Amino acid sequence: MAQVQYYGTGRRKRSTARVRLVPGTGRIVINKRDAKDYFPYETQLLILNQPLAATETEGTYDVLVNVHGGGFTGQAGAIRHGIARALLEADPEYRTALKREGFLTRDPRMVERKKYGLKKARRAPQFSKR
Repeated sequence: MAQVQYYGTGRRKRSTARVRLVPGTGRIVINKRDAKDYFPYETQLLILNQPLAATETEGTYDVLVNVHGGGFTGQAGAIRHGIARALLEADPEYRTALKREGFLTRDPRMVERKKYGLKKARRAPQFSKR
């Protein structure tokens, strides 16, 4: 018999995460590696668990993630967004809790483009009188 699965796509900066929630024991697998092995910092693991903690579903779903692009912080934010969307698909009553915490809103901040005549987006070349 087919197992129940819930899908969610999360994005942040240049990262995209495809998240799959499967009823289970609470394992988090990112790109076929355990979350503790994948992320170098504890804060990123805390970011991942925020939607599960807000809906009190820690330990009820296994989280399977494919993520690419960006750095670790952007990927953690993308996974959080994806988990929140998948939880919403699992049970629409979680919407108020997730919305209140801001997990359903896609973070619109992106890197500003570099402008000509400047070294970076806003950094001008060093000025010298002589």
